[in-house]
Amino acid sequence: MKYKRMPIEVESPEQLGYDSIACNLAESSVSDAVYGNLGLDLGKLVLCYGDHYGKPELREWIASQTEGLKKEEVLLTAGAAAALFIISTSLLEREDHLVVMSPNYATNIETPRAIGCGISYLDLSFENDFRPDLEKLLSLIRPNTRLISITCPHNPTGMMLTPAELKELIRIAEEKDLWLLVDETYRDLTHGTKLPLAASLSQKVISVSSVSKAFGLPGIRLGWIICRNKALQDLFLAAKEQIYVCNSVVDEEIAHSFLLRSASFLPSIQSQVKENFSFLSHWMERTPELEWVKPEGGVVCFPRIRQDASIDVERFYHILNKNYKTYTGPGHWFEQDRRYMRIGFGWPGKAELAEGLKNVRLALKEAVKRS
Repeated sequence: MKYKRMPIEVESPEQLGYDSIACNLAESSVSDAVYGNLGLDLGKLVLCYGDHYGKPELREWIASQTEGLKKEEVLLTAGAAAALFIISTSLLEREDHLVVMSPNYATNIETPRAIGCGISYLDLSFENDFRPDLEKLLSLIRPNTRLISITCPHNPTGMMLTPAELKELIRIAEEKDLWLLVDETYRDLTHGTKLPLAASLSQKVISVSSVSKAFGLPGIRLGWIICRNKALQDLFLAAKEQIYVCNSVVDEEIAHSFLLRSASFLPSIQSQVKENFSFLSHWMERTPELEWVKPEGGVVCFPRIRQDASIDVERFYHILNKNYKTYTGPGHWFEQDRRYMRIGFGWPGKAELAEGLKNVRLALKEAVKRS
């Protein structure tokens, strides 16, 4: 496989150095949890090889959140990124074909590229409110198509599938005998009613999630694959074992302890997200240089600079990054025009969000093209 670094990682805040950023609007998760605030005691934890499927009690808890799901249908991974890598490398070879939603989290595209398989893009357009065109999807499917890859709630736009759209996607996968991958890392941050866990609806569906985005625990690298097809789950386990054998028992213990008490943590997380989203929505109404499709889930949105706003886009980013030390996720992170920017509203506190958005507006005004 021919790997190459992705812009979203090369230019990420953790690579640039958090101390060089005053206002970080580039993150795609909620605020990072502090270990000392979790009330955990790992003093008696044995640092052994863990269960290759993952800690049984943790898998049992994850399964218990969906009626009828069994822990045997849950495979723990080193974050959702590892889950996506395992799925792509298990299901796709050079002679295969993938249909993937675009824009998307970079790994969902870059790993299949490294494999060298054929890729067609189900493009989401601003003009269509970033809704998937399922008629177009049908036209993209080939005889060698093995996998359809989507995210919901969507990153970077915050678009949510309707129940009817999810049902139709599953019908297509079953009728065409394909696998449907649904990256559901933001499912617990749906702004309205959550969709059912996609993998619970069909043996042709694979669900992926983690504790990184919705729970603020990206530092422990814990995610999972849910699939009700035993042969496929065994294949994913074989891939996991050959890549890294098992998860860190430290990560699994922290995740399990946190999730057992997630009902006490989630309300404050959701409250901050709701408050920040309301602030951002009002700010967008007062920022005529930008336009957006209002997100329906997650903690990111994907506004763009209006074409008629006469903004020098490169000058805008230069001013924003260098003068104001404020960062968003520019459109090229997602292979889109740099007029787009992903703004994360779940990670910063209210004061940092307000300061960052103020700086975005100032940079826009200072980057107006001179006639």
